[in-house]
Amino acid sequence: MSTYSAKPSDIDKKWILIDAQGLVVGRLASIIASRLRGKHLPTFTPHMDMGDNIVVINADKVKLTGRKLDQHKFYWHTGFAGGIKDRTARELLEGRFPERVLENAVRRMLPGGPLTRAQAQKPQGLCRFRASP
Repeated sequence: MSTYSAKPSDIDKKWILIDAQGLVVGRLASIIASRLRGKHLPTFTPHMDMGDNIVVINADKVKLTGRKLDQHKFYWHTGFAGGIKDRTARELLEGRFPERVLENAVRRMLPGGPLTRAQAQKPQGLCRFRASP
């Protein structure tokens, strides 16, 4: 018996709506990352885009456990010498783009290969994150 490998015609994508209000960031991100890759399916094929399309609402109302709101820092570099910058999770959640806390958590749980980058560049993107209106 040979190993099953899914074909593009065998893939059936579903749309999933998740309300993130009051959920813990890491636990929610691991569920979303697993669904995006399609690892919940018995026919999972690593080299195919088998994951579901996910829409997350109230992404700005997620919870962080412990003292992560003030201690967890998100770093980026401006490209200039000495240009490393940081913000705490609290500053991100209260800033212009509070959904980036959850976006970063999900993106960092996915493998960094060409398939993940291609999924992120599709018209619908990897996953839609919406802050509350």
